[in-house]
Amino acid sequence: LCQLPGWSMRADGSLVIATGNDDALGVYTCTPYNSYGTAGESQPTRVLLKDPPAFTVRPKEEYFQEVGRELVIPCTAHGDPPPTITWLKVGSVGKSSAQVDVNSSLVLRPLTKEQHGLWECRASSQVATISATTLVHVLGTSPHAVTNVSVLPLLLAANISWEPGFDGGYFQRFSVWYTPLVKQPPRAHHDWVSLSVPVGAQHLVVENLQPDLSYQFSVLAQNKLGSGPFSQIVTSVPRGLPVTTVPAEPPAVTLGVFLSPPQALTANETLRGVLLRWQPPAQLSVALSGYALELRQDRGGWEVLDRSIPSTKTQVLVPGLIKDAFYEFRLVAFAGSYISDPSNTVNVSTAGMEVYPSRTQLPELLPQPVLAGVVGGICFLSVAVILSTMAACIMSRRRAARSQKRRQGRSWLPGG
Repeated sequence: LCQLPGWSMRADGSLVIATGNDDALGVYTCTPYNSYGTAGESQPTRVLLKDPPAFTVRPKEEYFQEVGRELVIPCTAHGDPPPTITWLKVGSVGKSSAQVDVNSSLVLRPLTKEQHGLWECRASSQVATISATTLVHVLGTSPHAVTNVSVLPLLLAANISWEPGFDGGYFQRFSVWYTPLVKQPPRAHHDWVSLSVPVGAQHLVVENLQPDLSYQFSVLAQNKLGSGPFSQIVTSVPRGLPVTTVPAEPPAVTLGVFLSPPQALTANETLRGVLLRWQPPAQLSVALSGYALELRQDRGGWEVLDRSIPSTKTQVLVPGLIKDAFYEFRLVAFAGSYISDPSNTVNVSTAGMEVYPSRTQLPELLPQPVLAGVVGGICFLSVAVILSTMAACIMSRRRAARSQKRRQGRSWLPGG
């Protein structure tokens, strides 16, 4: 064995071949013995070399497809012996409605919301098993349930946080639902209290809770197509005020973040579009990061039009509106990870108006050289008008004087 690199024998008599190659091919027997001799060799065994499975076509990392349509994901492999291809949905319980065609491709026909998620292609043989995964995004559906809901008990409050699920291809918003846990049958969600979550936030502090009373919390996602399923229900007990019989120093309480909504939002129609103006938030305890502009058309769902308006701006021009439509606009302010409540809503009707240009931009003032040229031109025109008027008056007086002199000269002539 010392002449064959990677070959060795264990104490129990097993033969170890570290690297399988052509040297390992053949028929082997094992002969046990001791000081008294041997009872003979074992039955012969044959060593064959087989190729483990290897992918010839791997699925892509991601696939995007509309719900109700067909999605085919290829996956092929080779080996000796030829491997068997199987597909399964990661984390799925029970059988999937997926089909596999003769080329071992995954066929999702028609594509459903439940088929969104991670899929795994496995190539198996007697030698080994290999796998490859792909993520299927099903577009045009209501949102998926949020995950990893957690509740942090606070003083007479609770901080609920979560991880959003897939939005179905549309902008989604969240609401937190809660109810006290009392000794009675579980209450349906429509009996719970719901709170809207600011745009872009993934947590919400629920205040004014009763101390030492258990509460149940759940999170609901919604988009323009409807509501997704409620998240798992999490139970928590908010902390109560400390009870003491002697005066004590006030407990250290982390100052809350105050961020009031933008003020006095107004809309004015101009030749270039709708000009929105507002005043900054009246109360804020942290530096303002910026604004986000939301709109909805014809009483539909709210959507974010621009989420990157600088904090120094107090106006924005909105072109690209559709003729004969009704729009509503509102504004929210950002301060770090905190978002204010929406501002007041302003309404704009484009009935009978021409279509505006199709690019949203901030209004810009005229450059100083251009402004100076305009002012100079106005001044020059005014001076020219004044000089022309004065010249006309002087010429009129001179003509009148000459006419008078002619009349006086005729009156002194003889016979006159």
